[in-house]
Parts: sequence; C-alpha cells; structure tokens
Amino acid sequence: MTRNSILLALVLACPLAAELKTGPALSQGLVENWPALPKGWNFGEVSGVDVDRNDNVWVFHRGQHPVMQFDKNGKLLQAWANVPVKSSHGIRVDPDGNVWLVDVAGHQIMKMSRDGRVNMVISNAGQAAAANNDVKYGFNRPTALTFHPNGDLYVSDGYVNSRIVRYNKNLEYVQHWGKKGKGDGEFDTAHDVTVDRRGRVYVADRANNRVQIFDASGQFLGKWTDLGQPWGLYYAKNEDSIYMADGENNRVIKVNLDGQIQGVLGGFGKAPGKFDFAHHLAVDSSGSIYVAEIKNWRVQKFAIVR
Repeated sequence: MTRNSILLALVLACPLAAELKTGPALSQGLVENWPALPKGWNFGEVSGVDVDRNDNVWVFHRGQHPVMQFDKNGKLLQAWANVPVKSSHGIRVDPDGNVWLVDVAGHQIMKMSRDGRVNMVISNAGQAAAANNDVKYGFNRPTALTFHPNGDLYVSDGYVNSRIVRYNKNLEYVQHWGKKGKGDGEFDTAHDVTVDRRGRVYVADRANNRVQIFDASGQFLGKWTDLGQPWGLYYAKNEDSIYMADGENNRVIKVNLDGQIQGVLGGFGKAPGKFDFAHHLAVDSSGSIYVAEIKNWRVQKFAIVR
C-alpha cells in the first residue's frame, strides 16, 4: 500500500469533527468596570453567579469574602467573610431569597439566609465524599443546583457520581438518576442543571459535549450535541430561552428550547469582554448577562445595547 493510500484510509476511518455551530452576535454589550469592589479587595477564581428577584447579583468565588452581593449597578451590598465551605462552585437564590451554595471540595450543599446564616446542610458527616451513586444525603464533588416550579430541588452531582439528585422543598429525598457513561441518561461530569417553566430538566453533560433533557421525574426526552461544551446553563424565564456557558470555546450562547442558537457572545481572551474558563452564568429580568470566570478571576456584566 502506498503512502497516499494509507493516508486516505486513515481519513476515511476517522471522520472529521462536526463544525461548531454559531449564530448572530447577541445584543448585549460589556458594562465596563462592573462591579465596584472596595479598595484593596479582589475576587479569587469566580465559580458561580446568580441574580435574585430584585436583580441583585450574588457572586461565589475562591477568595476572601467568598459570597458577595451587589446591586445591578455594581454597588457592593454585603460580603460574607466566614462561609464554611472548602471550595466554591455553584450558587443559586431561591424564590424566597435563600442563598444556596455548592461546595465542590466539601461534598455538600448549604441553604443560607440572606444575611449569611446556615439554615440547612446536605452532607456526609465530616464532609466526606459519598461512597457511590446511591447515597441519598451525600455527594461526591457536586457542581450546581436548581429549582422546579413546584419547589423541588435538583442537584448535579457532579464530577464523580455523575447523577442528578432530586429533593422536595423540605429537602426530603425523592429520587436520583444517571451514572458514569455516554449513553442517554448517563453523564460524564454533570456540571450544571436548570429547569424551564414547563418543568423540563436540562443537564450540562460537560465531558460528553452535550445538553441532556429530562422530564421532572428523570425520563429522558432528548439531547443537544452540537452546541460546544456546556459548563453553565441558565433558563431565562422572560425569554423562554436557555443561556449556555460554552467553557471549551470561551463563549456564551443563547438557544431556544429546540436547541437552535439565537445568539453568541465572547471568545477567548484576557481583555474585558473576552473569557477564560467561562464557568457559570445568570441572566436578570432586563436581559443582562453575568458570566463567572475561573481563570480571569472576575464576573462580567453584559447589558442590552439600546
């Protein structure tokens, strides 16, 4: 066999990777110098961000004062110095204003009051990792959480256990689904989870480069496999759309609920407006996007340009 024929055989045996889908530029533009930190203060690696019902912004990071609350204009409202977590990951604020923290290294989730008091914890004793996928009240490197319209809580658990765990509003275990793998209903790093107003559950199956979709009870409904690598997911109720942090490609995309890209924002870089490890994100009631970055140690705001 000649050298050229060998090369041709290799090409035929190894199909080209699918071209990354893209779309038009999103209408949001960078808000410069957001937020305003006190003199001498810095973020660490910013892992999570969320907005509450008043469009205040909550930032979770791996530095001093790991939880900070800002108003939409970037004014610091409060900062918590003594947060009992080992390493920040996801953060979400529930409809009642409670702040939920995901401690990836401490294998726990915590329900906090708005002024930083611990109200409830799900964790193994000693913050030990759960031994397997079937532990009801423990995790192994959990990543994020979200809420069903009926008050149920879904936890993506996560880097090791590769499952979704569901609790009711009283934090009583309901069910879990998923295991390590590449098949439908299996995960390779369940990195984030969000729920639309119809109760469908969307999971960022990070290392499998896909978003999987389930009904409220974990029945597989479908998947999106051509959007990049999903690290963060956020359902924007006012737009009935999902925003995704494509961490591998350092961009944010907006998709409709059929998985079609409606807009794209960002690209790799260190300068303002670019991303390096776009990790999680949130969208407020006016359509402003907040993006948490691990490597750039920052959260950036992008507001609709009018």
